[in-house]
Amino acid sequence: MTPPCTAGETNEPEKEPETLSVDTESATGQDADAAAEDATDEVENDTAASEHTDDITDSDTDTESGGEPSDEAADEGAEGTDPAKPRRAISFPRPFALRRNSFSRLFAFGVLPCVVLLLALAAGYLKWQATSIRVSQTSGLESVAIAKDGTVAMLSYQPDTAEKDLGAARDRLTGTFKDSYTQLTHDVVIPGAKQRHISAVATVPAAASVSANASHAVVLVFVNQTVNVGTDPPSATASAVRVTLDKVGDRWLISGFDPI
Repeated sequence: MTPPCTAGETNEPEKEPETLSVDTESATGQDADAAAEDATDEVENDTAASEHTDDITDSDTDTESGGEPSDEAADEGAEGTDPAKPRRAISFPRPFALRRNSFSRLFAFGVLPCVVLLLALAAGYLKWQATSIRVSQTSGLESVAIAKDGTVAMLSYQPDTAEKDLGAARDRLTGTFKDSYTQLTHDVVIPGAKQRHISAVATVPAAASVSANASHAVVLVFVNQTVNVGTDPPSATASAVRVTLDKVGDRWLISGFDPI
């Protein structure tokens, strides 16, 4: 029969492995926690090292840019020095609004008056041009009629009324041409017409305005003239004459008569 003490002694060695097993598991758990803590410490150390490297880089950048602290650092330093002092609001200019206002003033006081002046000048020029065209057309029509009538009067006469006929033609002339025509008719045409019974009849089949304005005009006149000398057969001639007219007062007078 096994004694009780022997049974007790026999049971105690059987429980030792369980105690060792529990201790081993506890030790294994502690080692795992320690390893996790070590890994966490390494990550934190790496993060701290990275932040330290960034701080060094930022510091080098500030040093290269002139060593002046940024506005944010200055504001933070000011806040740290005097926490009771309120932070000053920073207002930034609005260049776009300023440019808009400047452009509005420039447009109102510079561009707009210039545009109005240019429009007024353009309107005045167009009005003057329209008036000039109208006057030119009117002068052209009037000068053509005067040139035709004057040419017929100057080149038509009869032996018995030569002095009267050519004297009336002189009233249609002006300037030096009037003087030369008067001398020619008095010295040559009128005496020859009376002595040789010369008669002349002129007609104007066509006439056209070359240029005309309010006081001066040039007309191209085509003349057919038939001359009778005594009992001889009549002779006919055709010619073109450049007639120059000047407006004296309210009348168009012939100041030039140049055969072409």
